[in-house]
Amino acid sequence: MNSATPRAITREALNELPVVRYEGPIHFVDTPALLHAARQDILGDAVVGFDTETRPAFRKGESYLPSLAQVATANAVHILPLRYPDTRGLLAEMLAADIVKAGVSLAHDLRMLRQVFPFEDRQVIDLGVIAKRQGYGQTGVRNLAGLLLGCRVPKGAKTTNWAAPQLTPAQIAYAATDAWVCRELCLKFGAHGLVSGLQSVPGTDTIRT
Repeated sequence: MNSATPRAITREALNELPVVRYEGPIHFVDTPALLHAARQDILGDAVVGFDTETRPAFRKGESYLPSLAQVATANAVHILPLRYPDTRGLLAEMLAADIVKAGVSLAHDLRMLRQVFPFEDRQVIDLGVIAKRQGYGQTGVRNLAGLLLGCRVPKGAKTTNWAAPQLTPAQIAYAATDAWVCRELCLKFGAHGLVSGLQSVPGTDTIRT
């Protein structure tokens, strides 16, 4: 990254940035047809953004396993509810595939996912680790989006019930945006040579505010 790029951002400065939300196609994968389309799209891309959502715990000793995973490609974001064996199978296939899976705090996400289904993983890139190596003191998705993409990612749905039988439009938009921003950040890092092999991947300038 450019040495002049700030390595930290204040809450006030972050709040002044324009809000961005993913505006492309979002597919909640709950039919065989959507599963087939998701597999074709995800495994056909070179780099995907990856994130999970878990029902929040508010009581001491209470904890939950991830309820869904979201995967962003160049074409769409696929929301994969983990209650379905077939979506777990697709995620296992994706994680083992030779494509880049980019996100933040992925070590924790993968550890929790392994309690839901078994898988091997390759080409998983934690953007927070890369940012820390580059001297960034703030390595969460929202701070990195503010610093590197110049936008503010809303977090209003973060503590909602992700295990609900039906998700609200706000939840789906939140989940999709997080995965999409992870892909955008990875492409930004790749454009600066910080992620091997991504310098030529298109799609680094697709942020819309």
